[in-house]
Amino acid sequence: MPGKNLPEIANEPCRRCKENSAALVVRTEPLCRDCFVKYVHTKAIKRLESFRVRNAAPDHHRKILLALSSGVSSAALLHILDHHLKTQKTKTGRTGFALSVVFVGAPDVNFQAEELLAKARDHYPDHEYASLPLYDIFCLVSDDASLLALIRPLGAAPDLPPAEKLAQLINSLTSATARADVISTIRTRLIVEHAKSIGCEGILWGDSTTKLAEKTLAETAKGRGFSLPWQVADGESPFGITFHYPLRDVLKKELVSYVKLAEPSLASIVHASSVPTQASMSSKNTTIDDLMKQYFESVEENFPSIVSNVVRTTSKLEAASVSASDPYCDLCNMPVPAGRFGIHGWGGDQKDGVDGCNKEGLDLCYGCTRSIPQLAIDTNGNP
Repeated sequence: MPGKNLPEIANEPCRRCKENSAALVVRTEPLCRDCFVKYVHTKAIKRLESFRVRNAAPDHHRKILLALSSGVSSAALLHILDHHLKTQKTKTGRTGFALSVVFVGAPDVNFQAEELLAKARDHYPDHEYASLPLYDIFCLVSDDASLLALIRPLGAAPDLPPAEKLAQLINSLTSATARADVISTIRTRLIVEHAKSIGCEGILWGDSTTKLAEKTLAETAKGRGFSLPWQVADGESPFGITFHYPLRDVLKKELVSYVKLAEPSLASIVHASSVPTQASMSSKNTTIDDLMKQYFESVEENFPSIVSNVVRTTSKLEAASVSASDPYCDLCNMPVPAGRFGIHGWGGDQKDGVDGCNKEGLDLCYGCTRSIPQLAIDTNGNP
């Protein structure tokens, strides 16, 4: 529970309504359950002004995609959006958009995606639902897409089943950070391709303030800092579809409390643990993402303003100007101005024998080169 324990605030009135007893403290402000729920809803919905009913033509029903995971953030966002759409329907007789929900299963998930979606559908039956395995990325991209070039140096046959293509790519990676990075990158691209295939004009990500702060430092550490303006800010993305982060002003610990207080309960569609992240005792199994997650989860407990400041500062970054002739990274699909591909483009004076990955039609940005160094070496024909 954010802030003080319940026994410490049991006799305090809600700071906002002045009527009910406080149930929890949100950033030093004691709030009752109803005011806290309204607080979270308001933070999220104000980020969706462009999807108000008055901005939707009666003869054109806009569709946006919600990327659902097993965590508290996307589950909370689904609950908020369902309530918001029902409110729009009650007030105006129609909604500002239609919601499509997709869940992408990663190779290491330990529960059934269909089970999660079935429960989500039972709770919120008014929306479309789809479940995609991660290897579907090789089905949704065209046969000549650059992503397929990533597995060619591994000797994969062109007609290899998609599941085996993904397995070969993941098994070729030599570190936990690299595997986590590539899986996350492919997941994003798969969600984008799915959104385009069903006619969505935007994607809603459940990233909280805490998650966006984690991503800021993690992507910078992995050498992909140039892409932050597209990865943490609302607006047009390099993928040709808009990204929205409605929960960007809500801390993860607040969403954990929201899930506990929401009615009906969201427990059935949340599989990820709310226990603070613990980095592995073995450095071999520790990822940069895990370290950043552990750090910001600890910081938000007592210094939430630090987390918020990281996100606000990053949101002020301007995306680099990109021309039609600039190349895109074959893995993350981020545009990188010419001359900045490979380790020597972004790595400064680092000299580790890995040259730019621009042979055999394969181009990687500095960050992706670091995630798959062995593949880069094989591509260049080095032993």
